[in-house]
Amino acid sequence: MDLDTKIIAVFCRIDDALKRLFQGQRLRRRGPEPLSSGAEVLTTEAVGEFPGLNRDTALHRYFRQHYSHFFPAMTQVCRTTFLRQAASLWRVKEQVGQILLNSIRHGPALAIVDSFPLPVCRFARAHRCQRFLGEAAFGRDDVARQTFYGFRVHLRLNWPGLITGFGLAPASVPDLAMVPELAAGAQGVLLGDRNYWSPALTEELRGQGLTLLAPFKPKKKDPWPQRSYQLSRPRYRIETVFSQLVERFQAKQVWARDIRHLQARLLRKALSHTLAFSINQDQGNPPLQFDKLLAW
Repeated sequence: MDLDTKIIAVFCRIDDALKRLFQGQRLRRRGPEPLSSGAEVLTTEAVGEFPGLNRDTALHRYFRQHYSHFFPAMTQVCRTTFLRQAASLWRVKEQVGQILLNSIRHGPALAIVDSFPLPVCRFARAHRCQRFLGEAAFGRDDVARQTFYGFRVHLRLNWPGLITGFGLAPASVPDLAMVPELAAGAQGVLLGDRNYWSPALTEELRGQGLTLLAPFKPKKKDPWPQRSYQLSRPRYRIETVFSQLVERFQAKQVWARDIRHLQARLLRKALSHTLAFSINQDQGNPPLQFDKLLAW
């Protein structure tokens, strides 16, 4: 499948989802209709993220130069107007992603939850950084074993690695505090690491038909080391997805200057990941082997 065919495949999926979501109503409630439709904007964002066009300037330039025959409005719309329209659709990106989940094969009874740090500046500049003032916070990066300033991106995956829940919180917010939001509507088994050990929360979630399984915390006093090892094996699938988001989709490159634009950028990366998962699945490939789509 060449790039033209893939763009068409992504556009059709997004356009169908928007039609189901709005049922003939306008995406923009007030003002004139934009030159580029919502489906066109979301398609350029989702397709552009996969090959690494994560900077807004590069994204607009690429599709304006090479795909004006697919998106003729790109030649008439300046970069600022295009980016404002894309940012205003941040909530729509999330809704479209949820609709797409219904058409993608996955295991609804097994989910994994975890988070990764998202620094917004170097630690030495944190005390004088003006970006996200009053929104970002200091937190601990357990992998790097150091303190950072920024946010944490919280995800819920359903087996075998489909993103089904997304949350963004200041770095000081503990992982446990985000579980009720991420687990909304989920049933079955929810796997987490040692940061998610909480008998009280486990009992609370059991009331909604969800079993939270996490290794005992702390590790040195773990009375069930073999059980913890068994839980960690499937949980590592979320590390694969984190690696894809950070390396291929460059999720840790924070170009945004306010929380709304940051959420929009992260949601379009999640949407691009979901679409790549779906196309891989339809092609009969392992859904997380994105190297199969290198032609993108």
